[in-house]
Amino acid sequence: MYELKTKETDNSVIEFIEKVENAKKKQDAYQLLDIFAETTGYEAKMWGPSIIGFGSYHYKYASGHEGDAPLVGFSPRKTKISLYFATGDEERDSLLNKFGKHTTGKACVYINKVADIDTNVLVELIKQSVTFLQKTYPAQNDHS
Repeated sequence: MYELKTKETDNSVIEFIEKVENAKKKQDAYQLLDIFAETTGYEAKMWGPSIIGFGSYHYKYASGHEGDAPLVGFSPRKTKISLYFATGDEERDSLLNKFGKHTTGKACVYINKVADIDTNVLVELIKQSVTFLQKTYPAQNDHS
């Protein structure tokens, strides 16, 4: 059975952010913490060793693989800050076009610093992601 690596933990989000070595990145992490928490209404939780997630949903794929994941989240990594939004919604791409300086991976959006992005668009991306996931996986609206 496939074991999900990224699970919600009881580790302290603040302790994790305090361990971020780069002072500017730490400041950005606190700013993102405020924006994500205020926008989602969910308390920040650590997911795995390095992802700060908000809310949660339970997914189940046609393959039978299932698990829990945060609705949205971020991680202040050494080189870039990873932002986690839902994939699969067309609105995501149009919002990213207005987002500012970023790169995208399969599931992540990467930024160097908060100053490079439009935080109003960040709020829209967070809201869009939460709405999309709660519509796609409706049974789990209140697992946080």
